[in-house]
Amino acid sequence: MKNFKAYFLFVLTMLLLCLLPYASNAQSAWVKEKGKLYSQLSYSSIPEYGGIYSDESYVPSRLITDNTIQLYAEYGLSDKLTLIGSVPIKAIKTGETTANSTFPLTINEKSKTTLGNITLGLKHKIYDAKFVVSGQLNIALNTSSFDNASGIRSGYDAYTFTPTLNIGRGYSKYYIQGFTGFDIRTNGYSSNFKIGGEAGFTGIKNIVLVGFLDYVKSFENGTITLPASSLETGLYINDQEYAAIGLKGLYNFTPNFGITAGMNGALSANNVPRKMAMSAGVFYKL
Repeated sequence: MKNFKAYFLFVLTMLLLCLLPYASNAQSAWVKEKGKLYSQLSYSSIPEYGGIYSDESYVPSRLITDNTIQLYAEYGLSDKLTLIGSVPIKAIKTGETTANSTFPLTINEKSKTTLGNITLGLKHKIYDAKFVVSGQLNIALNTSSFDNASGIRSGYDAYTFTPTLNIGRGYSKYYIQGFTGFDIRTNGYSSNFKIGGEAGFTGIKNIVLVGFLDYVKSFENGTITLPASSLETGLYINDQEYAAIGLKGLYNFTPNFGITAGMNGALSANNVPRKMAMSAGVFYKL
């Protein structure tokens, strides 16, 4: 009974903290064994939002919906080196006009489905004793698109190089891990510092509960000038930053197959939507 109460309070606390907008998942410190595969197909959504966090929060002239279908995979090239890849498909809509907009009606109503920033990466195990330490480099390709009339942007108009140092430790019923690094962007975008971590509880059969924290701070060293329609929608604009918290859960139907779901929220943010993000997916391990 005491354990059940502890589980319930943990889940309830995390859910309440998550009723705020925006976050991303902490990066894993562990590499895959040679020949092992982890793959995940996920759907994430920021439902209709009519507000953007900034120094002076503003309201676009249309409601915006930002959905993503993403295929993510990790494959063990060796016992110390893992290949990483992700392909996001963005489905974005500028819809009905908003009340109390801080902009004149300048963006068109439109729906667009297109590629986001495809990402490739390598993760190398540096140390493995009580703690696991790995170094990682991701490269997000400039594969996104932009529609000026609607302000719909499906990703950063830049290449992004993300070196990180990851550290983690596993225990019998839980694990902890964290990372720190940088996003270095081309084409005049600002670079940023990032740090985050997560804790996962594995003490319930077939279920993993994970709470995570992320912090992203822009160096504000960019020179890019984006069109007014892009700034209005707030989609992948410059100097995006946030302090965020989130919760996700995983359920394993078999040792190789399961589902995951989560929601994310911002404690503070700049140049990102004022809306909670939700996600769900299926994963397969080989």
